[in-house]
Amino acid sequence: MKKIFCLFVILFVSAEFSFAQVSVMGSLTQEATLQPGDKIEGKITLQNTAETSWEVTIYKNDYLFYADGSNIYGEPGNTTRSNASWLSVSPKRLIIPSKETASVYFTLEVPENLDLTGTYWSIIMIEPTSEAGPQILEDKETKVKIGVQTKVRYGVQIITNIGDTGAPKISFLDRKLINQDGKKILQMDIENTGNRWLSPTVWVELYNSQGNKVGRFDSDKKRIFPECSVRHRIDLTEVPRGNYKALVVVDNGDQHVFGAKYDLGIE
Repeated sequence: MKKIFCLFVILFVSAEFSFAQVSVMGSLTQEATLQPGDKIEGKITLQNTAETSWEVTIYKNDYLFYADGSNIYGEPGNTTRSNASWLSVSPKRLIIPSKETASVYFTLEVPENLDLTGTYWSIIMIEPTSEAGPQILEDKETKVKIGVQTKVRYGVQIITNIGDTGAPKISFLDRKLINQDGKKILQMDIENTGNRWLSPTVWVELYNSQGNKVGRFDSDKKRIFPECSVRHRIDLTEVPRGNYKALVVVDNGDQHVFGAKYDLGIE
């Protein structure tokens, strides 16, 4: 009895990343600010560091993500802010010889639609396929053999901003204080309800009952596309027990700064 399990890992990183002997060289985010009717061309360079050839499949997806950790990789062109229909990619499949590089080319042409505003995006998926079959693992007790094959997909995000149009808008969806691995964590879910993406710095300032500032506590920087949401976790373990006024700040580093005030009790 043999069962085959495929583990899919989708990678989005801002620098060169290598896995399974195939690398996408350079950034996995390509952003351009264009006007209706504009056209650009781009290239994605792949490198095979293995001793054997690798086959690579290339295709497009829409992409949405949410604070609960879920992701939607939809059919290209189906979401309201997808630019997949503006995007042509070639080739759709290629073989990279051992120790060689290869290129994927794309063209993006913005429609001459004056109603376009804000940010539009989609993903070029790069999926290497090994010539080797699945790794066979055997359960020592049952003697059942299981084939395990890992598939890695690189997601190259293609982002189009229509001039300086549109604006991000933040909605604070949920907040709660949780215990995680012995730490006190302020968990906040934030949604971009606007029509332009942002990549803000997020922090919370705490003030005690006398109005004195206790400190500033920072979170990681995360990009948020329109109609998407993210979860921020801020470590408050070092804060003494008590009741505080919390000022949450979402700062995009430009004129777009958002804030909210809450009462926060730490036990």
